[in-house]
Amino acid sequence: MSSPSDRHLTGGCYCGAVGYSVADAFDYSLICHCGNCRRTTGSAFKPFAGIPRDRLTITKGGDRLMIYGDALTNNTHCGTCGSFLFSVVREGQWVHVALGTLIDTPSIRPWAHIFVGSKAAWHQITDDLPQYQEFPE
Repeated sequence: MSSPSDRHLTGGCYCGAVGYSVADAFDYSLICHCGNCRRTTGSAFKPFAGIPRDRLTITKGGDRLMIYGDALTNNTHCGTCGSFLFSVVREGQWVHVALGTLIDTPSIRPWAHIFVGSKAAWHQITDDLPQYQEFPE
């Protein structure tokens, strides 16, 4: 019997030019409401799941990536359709996978809302997840 960490999920962009595989072994999942995440996604928030960078593999379209930032901290998009795929964080060692780009369903669910102190004024959080003004300590 395989464990969730043996299971891999597929994901990709809107146009299909970029695909990736990631282990279903995320360490955390949060919903970020900061202004940078709102502008990057064009949405009220960014639901993401964090995992060590070496657990994600680009399977298609590696030459089509548009990277905004540097090797240690960036937002990675499809260079064709612009879909936001993931962020490279924590000194380049981790990725925050945008949950909306997963084709398969991950076993993790978001645990909390973060940076609600700067959330969009027009958005109302209606679930019972914990809310943090910034990043939880």
